[in-house]
Amino acid sequence: MGTKQQITEKITALLKDSKLSVTDTRMKILELFMKSNGALEHSDIETQAGQSFDRVTVYRTLQTFLDKGIIHKIPTTDTSVRYAVCKSECSEHDHHDHHVHFKCESCGTTTCLDETNIPEISLPKGYAMHNVEVVVSGVCKTCK
Repeated sequence: MGTKQQITEKITALLKDSKLSVTDTRMKILELFMKSNGALEHSDIETQAGQSFDRVTVYRTLQTFLDKGIIHKIPTTDTSVRYAVCKSECSEHDHHDHHVHFKCESCGTTTCLDETNIPEISLPKGYAMHNVEVVVSGVCKTCK
């Protein structure tokens, strides 16, 4: 992952490339994503931030990151929303999150499986596809 300084430089560059101001809140939230082994929920960010970011500030920051193509949402089977950092090919108006997500039934982590593409889906005539989300559940390699 790199040293603290390398992570800070990477986050600063990411924010500037996305034409966003470099703020303490944005830096801290992106640092949490960079250090996580998987996806994060809103509550994870509030808990791990170590500072008192109010719920609205975290929500607005996550929404800004979504809008700018910095993070993407991961579908869940419950009411929670998980987020993960997008790869470099995503941009403000064009997300390329065409990969499978894996949720471990043992430890609860959700991971992007970037090397596993979503299979091609053939829809019946008259249907138009906009988005496909695939979540596989099981036991991760750490818990196995």
